[in-house]
Amino acid sequence: MLMINFLKDLKRKDHKRYLGGLDILKYIGPGLLVTVGFIDPGNWASNFAAGSGFGYSLLWVVTLSTIMLIVLQHNVAHLGIVTGLCLSEAATQYTPKWISRPILGTAVMASVSTSLAEILGGAIALQMLLDVPIIWGSILVTAFVFIMLLTNSYKKIERSIIAFVSVIGLSFIYELLLVEIDWPTAAKGWVVPSFPQGSVLIVMSVLGAVVMPHNLYLHSEVIQSHEYNKQDDASIRKVLKYELYDTLFSMIAGWAINSAMILLAAATFFKTKTEVTELQQAKSLLEPLLGSNAAIIFALALLMAGVSSTITSGMAAGSIFAGIFGESYHIKDSHSRLGVIISLGVAFLLICFISNPFKGLIISQMVLSLQLPFTVFLQVSLTSSKKVMGKYANGRWNTFVLYFIAATVSALNVWLLISTIIGY
Repeated sequence: MLMINFLKDLKRKDHKRYLGGLDILKYIGPGLLVTVGFIDPGNWASNFAAGSGFGYSLLWVVTLSTIMLIVLQHNVAHLGIVTGLCLSEAATQYTPKWISRPILGTAVMASVSTSLAEILGGAIALQMLLDVPIIWGSILVTAFVFIMLLTNSYKKIERSIIAFVSVIGLSFIYELLLVEIDWPTAAKGWVVPSFPQGSVLIVMSVLGAVVMPHNLYLHSEVIQSHEYNKQDDASIRKVLKYELYDTLFSMIAGWAINSAMILLAAATFFKTKTEVTELQQAKSLLEPLLGSNAAIIFALALLMAGVSSTITSGMAAGSIFAGIFGESYHIKDSHSRLGVIISLGVAFLLICFISNPFKGLIISQMVLSLQLPFTVFLQVSLTSSKKVMGKYANGRWNTFVLYFIAATVSALNVWLLISTIIGY
């Protein structure tokens, strides 16, 4: 009888542990919405340039940038959980208007620039797949994203984004199965920093494109959509723990996909001494090397990346614009909807005047480089303030690390901006 009771008790404990493990799944989602900005068309261009030009030697850049991204995104998610405010709302509430309004206004402009790059990426993919002209492809992508954002609930959008990320990940798994990877060299490349001759601009491009202003606003907002903010300490600490799991899982997924791009480019283009400078070129070069299926899957994954990252860019713009008026994001509210319309509408109008899509991607990254330092330092100042965060404010060591990362990311983006201007 004692043995039977013991087994029953053990079974109950195992069942509770099993349910506890499943609890983690409820918190997976917000980080994946951020991940799509981490694998947007701009990252594709940088990663394929890195792999085709320098083989496996720049994989460490993806590792370093992912670590910095985890720290910053985890920090801004803390802001949302503890205060119940997104970054834009917190800036409006806790900083003077002469500081918050210019920063948030330029953040909306940065979101327009991001949407421009994402729409262009989706249009380029449609051109690869169906030979659709860039302008018509941009119309299709913009219209689809508008419909997704204006008619679907947040949960439906989140599930769609998770599906898109899954398609992108599976696409690269398929592509990697077709090539021969030098895994020992790749493993070394992931952890050993190196700067091959002529690689500095690519290193800065990969690092500078990972942390994007709109993702910081978006992460603090989508936490609210899950209604994570709690009043008692026990609930807050529980959510903070699970949020870390979500951020780690999502950012590592982004690290794996970005790494897969470099691995694919290294195993195909670097091996044949073919440098890739445009996404269309990558697809056309893959076809003779890996077959038509691989080229089509590459273009399909790019389309998923372009569409999903445009959705999150629109959501971020809605969140930033609503936050200026002290409101949280809700697509049925006029300020949120106007923010989405500004981001996608202005981006599409700008695309109509762009004759060189690839150069358009470069210019969009330059705009992000200008705005990012202001958003990052704003975030760290808010999360380090006891007035804002109470006892959950950053400690001295955390504040030092965050400001160091903020300064590093900002310096890299400014350096990239200067190098790009000189180059053009």
